[in-house]
Amino acid sequence: QVQLVVSGGGLVQPGGSLRLSCAASGSISRITVVGWYRQAPGKQREWVANVWTSGTKSYADSVKGRFTISRDSAKNTVYLQMDTLKPEDTAVYYCSAQSPLNSYWGQGAQVTVSS
Repeated sequence: QVQLVVSGGGLVQPGGSLRLSCAASGSISRITVVGWYRQAPGKQREWVANVWTSGTKSYADSVKGRFTISRDSAKNTVYLQMDTLKPEDTAVYYCSAQSPLNSYWGQGAQVTVSS
């Protein structure tokens, strides 16, 4: 089993920045990729960014150039640095980790971008 604990989030003005953290524990050696997803009110959950154990990263077009995913292997933590935030980035953000046989989800973190 893998446990994921998400922290960060909050209220920020348009153009501002926030950082989310996803701390993993448990059987993390089998994790192959960690990703961030988000779900806005009334919308389906959408993928935001991934980082593979190889270090390869990928981003949704809507956040490319504004969001940065990174990992600290020593802390078993993956971060999502969100810059130049827009009102349309408002959503509950989730962290997910995948192993060859399972997917794990952390609790959501509310991010609200509003003036």
